[in-house]
Amino acid sequence: AARSTLGARMAAAGSGTPLEEEGPSGEAAAPQPQAPTSAPGARLSRLPLARVKALVKADPDVTLAGQEAIFILARAAELFVETIAKDAYCCAQQGKRKTLQRRDLDNAIEAVDEFAFLEGTL
Repeated sequence: AARSTLGARMAAAGSGTPLEEEGPSGEAAAPQPQAPTSAPGARLSRLPLARVKALVKADPDVTLAGQEAIFILARAAELFVETIAKDAYCCAQQGKRKTLQRRDLDNAIEAVDEFAFLEGTL
């Protein structure tokens, strides 16, 4: 039974159809929610990779930078900006505002330990 289930999973994964898992009682469980699919032609990175590459090459310690490394750095920067913006927005909401201000970023940096390396930079 394990082989047929694995084969069915692989076949369903290849076809793009959602798979229904069997529960402990042999009943089909509810299908797992699928991640939203992006539109054809949608960019994986919102930051311009050419500019990220230019920033990386501006560092005198960097001699070579592969395209995958540039993409990963761009994606990491996007995730960082998203995270700090969400935390700063929470600080703005506490002040009953919708617009981010510099003090919201300062408050987020002080409140979140992961941003401790940014203290005193703004």
